[in-house]
This record gives sequence, structure tokens and C-alpha cells, in this order.
Amino acid sequence: MKRALTITDIRNYKTKTYLLDGGLDLALGEVELTGSWIVWGGSANGKTRFALQLAKALAKHVRVAYDSLEEGMSLSMQHAIEEVGFADVKRNFILLDGEGIDELKERLRKQRSPKVVIIDSLQYTGLTYPGYKKFRDEFRNKLFIWISHAEGHNPKGAVADAVKFDAFVKVYVEGYRAYPQSRFGGNQEYVIWEEGAKQYGLKHQ
Repeated sequence: MKRALTITDIRNYKTKTYLLDGGLDLALGEVELTGSWIVWGGSANGKTRFALQLAKALAKHVRVAYDSLEEGMSLSMQHAIEEVGFADVKRNFILLDGEGIDELKERLRKQRSPKVVIIDSLQYTGLTYPGYKKFRDEFRNKLFIWISHAEGHNPKGAVADAVKFDAFVKVYVEGYRAYPQSRFGGNQEYVIWEEGAKQYGLKHQ
């Protein structure tokens, strides 16, 4: 049984928080890097680009792994990473080429494992909600950012919907714009790609 916390314990609680650059501070607030976040949206709306921009901003502070379950190492992923530009954070960023959950667990159990793991996508993990909770709880000192397919304006599937309910940060992506709901504050709209957002707006006037 876990120890119950007194009022003094609660008042004395301290954790490290981070302000991300590039306007992500205005979108997400001053963030704590534990628990789960979720990013979802339709295909070709900017989810991967946003996730990589987020990875770069986080990699300025901590080690970040991007687990490309859906696409793996591919030419399009190579181009996306080059477009975002990771040269100044290359020591803090790794791409995992379709690493399944069991392999990922083994990696995260090692010393000096990444602090943040972006998993693209949740639908490719094969996790049930109990499996997700067990995975999250084993690595309580890590942050997991789950990329999800969408069904309308919601994450696709019961597991993704449950993760959304659980997540500290929820970001809906459409037309190269990110619409965040963050428990840490911020919550301002974030433009992922100016030209893409402009073209999308013209098409949907």
C-alpha cells in the first residue's frame, strides 16, 4: 500500500517543469514530463510534423525517442525529420524503427533511457486499455506522447478515447493547426506549418 500524503507533503511537493520554445509554451504551458499526452487528427493534416516539432523542443531539455511504429524508417520520415531540423539536438533524439511495446519496455528499463517517448501510432501498438495502464504505471517517471488516428474530431477507437480521458495534454490537429487542451495552461492555437494552414483555409472557405 502506498503511503498517504499529509498536507505538509502536498505543500512540499516539487517537480521539474519545462517551458518549450517556438510558441509551444503558449500552446501547452509550463509542462511536467510524466504521464501521457495524446495528439490526434486526420491523415495529411500535420500530426507527424507537429509531433516532430514537439520532439525537437523537448530534446533541448531531455532525451527523446520517436517510435515510428506505423511508418518506420522511410524516405518520407527522413524528409520530415530533415525539414524540422534536429542538428542542434541530435545527441538527445533517436528514431526507433517500428519498435514494438515489448522491445520498448526492455529499452526503457535500462539506465539512461529516454525521458520522453513519442509513439506513432497508438493504433499500431496493439495495446488494450488495461495494457496501456500497466505500461504507463511501470514507467511513471517517463512521458509518453501517443499519436492517434481520428474518427471525426475524436481519437479513433475505445483505447484511444480512454487515453484521451487520462492524458494531461490533449491536442487535436487539423489543417496544420494544433488545438491544445493542457492541464498546464497555455491552450493557445499553434500553427504547425504556415503555408499548409493557409492553403487548407483557402480550400475550406
